[in-house]
Amino acid sequence: MATDLGELLVPYMPTIRVPRTGDRVFKSECAFSFDSPESEGGLYVCMNSFLGFGREHVERHYRKTGQSVYMHLKRHVKEKATGAAGGAIPRRRNGKVFLDLELNRDFNGDVYEYEDEVKLVIFPDHFEITLPNIEELPALVTIACDAVLNAPSPYKKPESDSWEEEIQVSRHARSLIQQENGVRIPPSGWKCAKCEMRENLWLNLTSGSVLCGKWFFDGSGGNGHALDHYKETNFPLAVKLDTITPDGADVYSFDEEEAVLDPQISEHLLHFGIDMLQMQRTENGHHTDNHVQPLVSDWEVAQEAGLKLKPVYGSGYTGIKNLGKSCYLSTTMQVLFSIPEFQRAYVGNLQRIFDYSPLDPTQDFNTQIAKLGHGLLSGQHSKPPLKSELIEQVMKEEYKQQQRGISPKMFKALVSKGHPEFSSNRQQDAHEFFLHLINLVERNSNGSENPSDVFRFLVEERVQCCQTQKVRYSQRVDYLMQLPVPLEAASNRDELIAYESKRKEAEENMRPLPESVRARIPFTACLQAFTEPENVRDFWSSALQAKSAGVKTSRFASFPEYMVVQMKKFTFGVDWVPKKLDISVDVPDFLDLNRLRAAGLQPGEEELPDLTPPIVIPDDTRGSSTNNSLESPEIDESSVMQLAEMGFPLEACRKAVYYTGNMGAEMAFNWVIAHMEEPDFAEPLAIPTYMEADLPSPSLPAISTLDNQPPEESIAILTSMGFPRHHSIQALKATNNNLERALDWIFSHPDCGDESEAMSDTPDTEPKDNSFSNGNANSDSLLSPDQEVSSPRVRDGPGRYELFAFISHMGTSTMSGHYVCHIKKEGRWLIYNDHKVCLSERPPKDLGYIYFYRRLSSC
Repeated sequence: MATDLGELLVPYMPTIRVPRTGDRVFKSECAFSFDSPESEGGLYVCMNSFLGFGREHVERHYRKTGQSVYMHLKRHVKEKATGAAGGAIPRRRNGKVFLDLELNRDFNGDVYEYEDEVKLVIFPDHFEITLPNIEELPALVTIACDAVLNAPSPYKKPESDSWEEEIQVSRHARSLIQQENGVRIPPSGWKCAKCEMRENLWLNLTSGSVLCGKWFFDGSGGNGHALDHYKETNFPLAVKLDTITPDGADVYSFDEEEAVLDPQISEHLLHFGIDMLQMQRTENGHHTDNHVQPLVSDWEVAQEAGLKLKPVYGSGYTGIKNLGKSCYLSTTMQVLFSIPEFQRAYVGNLQRIFDYSPLDPTQDFNTQIAKLGHGLLSGQHSKPPLKSELIEQVMKEEYKQQQRGISPKMFKALVSKGHPEFSSNRQQDAHEFFLHLINLVERNSNGSENPSDVFRFLVEERVQCCQTQKVRYSQRVDYLMQLPVPLEAASNRDELIAYESKRKEAEENMRPLPESVRARIPFTACLQAFTEPENVRDFWSSALQAKSAGVKTSRFASFPEYMVVQMKKFTFGVDWVPKKLDISVDVPDFLDLNRLRAAGLQPGEEELPDLTPPIVIPDDTRGSSTNNSLESPEIDESSVMQLAEMGFPLEACRKAVYYTGNMGAEMAFNWVIAHMEEPDFAEPLAIPTYMEADLPSPSLPAISTLDNQPPEESIAILTSMGFPRHHSIQALKATNNNLERALDWIFSHPDCGDESEAMSDTPDTEPKDNSFSNGNANSDSLLSPDQEVSSPRVRDGPGRYELFAFISHMGTSTMSGHYVCHIKKEGRWLIYNDHKVCLSERPPKDLGYIYFYRRLSSC
């Protein structure tokens, strides 16, 4: 038999590899679906590329690559027999067979057990070899199989790539025994049970003792009584009291001598009377204030806590598992895939996308977003429990979690790749992720339907010189509308003033804080604040050819198919930590923005001359040949050093001082803040040399040597990707022939590629002053006022909308908290809270953060 197996594998030996350092082994998730070893067909892992495939997709990979040998992983999950010992982690019957395999199922340790089955499968005949089979298989095959089975998760960052230590689940968490001693922890006024310390306090999760720390990871002081208590009792776990929030807490294990995770922390805290839904972390992270107050809880309202919500199942009702502060991603994707254009672009073209996917589909954006969309819309992962299961649960008087959702690990790893924030395990801003995703959709939609066009609209900006009264009109692209929140317009202003007085008095007298009061802001006040004129800082008037006072107003040059409205709830505290305004806004179900339609240049208005602001140019370069090497420009080095001492890159400081005309460190600092996220922020200052004729004149704009023809090979690369030649040349010129930046430029300036532009008809409406908050990182592209508004990229129409979805944030900052979303489908509101999808009883529209409106078809 050994000879037979050896001979059978001989033709395939060159294709079987042993995973090397850096190889990623996908043994818990299919590249095209959410199949796993627990799925009915198991998972097939290619023994050459180490990609995982479900039963429906492995044949595609075989046909595309010719790779024949796959490892088939199958996990059989079943309930433990009645009377089995509870409280243990599910038992592995085959020992180390699936070592380090990540589970996709949320197990209750005292209910389930499983056994694993591993085979080698040879395609196309599906010949199976059961493993382990060490004696009968060639040594190389045995080593390769063992390496695959023991490979770490592909989503685990190498230590060199991560600044964050990965915290593990404590081995004591599931088996922790808590004393029935009647201890109840009050919401404030804590102090160490053995001394008077009121900071760095830890609650022992076994005894309920509150004791001070000493040398723990946060560096706070103390007398070490928490550690002494462990040495006396061996009670291993403690939680830091002022870190308890509805999304977790800092837990330390004395036995394991490290920070740990406790999956059952909410139950362990509730044992001592602490309800996590009623807790919030101290605002500034300091440990001197241990007053944790009950909230007028947006946590409870947004999640509709206390209501018996009915779960729903089927297509479009699949939840998304929380991977650890990934709810910002989940809520955004749930809303996007409720939009028909996104459904059609990715799920409607699923087979075409999969068939034309690259050899490594895990790194292809279109493949992964199509996979996620299919997982949400297919209904395969949202099936109601069988009637027999429900009857059994009623008989046993227990109700098991039925909604499991899908786990978007592969999608999150791809879309967050290279991003310093989204690639971390920290909570993020859903608004920023929405724009980040739109950017990815733009980049990956070349030559195919671009679903993000439904959000795309043009903003007309009108800037007026206050001294000459002359104006300039321009247009830019944006994807959402940001509404300011004027607290001074609160309808309950008297209540707020009284609360603030009581709060200050309580702080001065060291008493518990009063129950907070939420500001109620009329939506009309937000719209009014949105329309107010905005002062332009450092405005350079081309009419005066000098700096002057300027005022800017913004209006809609077009209205998108779907209008995204963000309430500007977040601000910065004095410690520069993002904080959220506790507000309630009466957001309407129907929104009419037609009065904000742009009107263009009005009769009697005189336009500002089309001149470029002067650039400081060294005197000795004037009149020199454009072929001469560039000399260093005159830069105020004292201003440069002031900025550099703040920690900014030296080259960025030099550019800031240069581009602000040596007008001082304060002006240069503002330039730094406005440009610090640009990809060439820290690159050396490069200034083209000007001929006298090239200098700004009253009638001609400045022309630089960057107008030279870009390299032909760079043009060829862009044109081969489907972009017009003139558009490619324009992008390369604008980015100093940098290919990567040129590609970004093309996506952010799509309308600049039109060689012929037609004058658009502007509605004859009364102009109204308004301001527009730009929310798109790529929306600094300016279009001429006579740009064609109704184009394939801009779907203009009436500005009347109906609310169909909103995302709510719970917590005090974008750096913490939790997101849920509500979506209206088939005339009923639903709540999507991670993996749970239920009918909504009271959708909290007044507490939303991002609102999604669709254009009314009856307009």
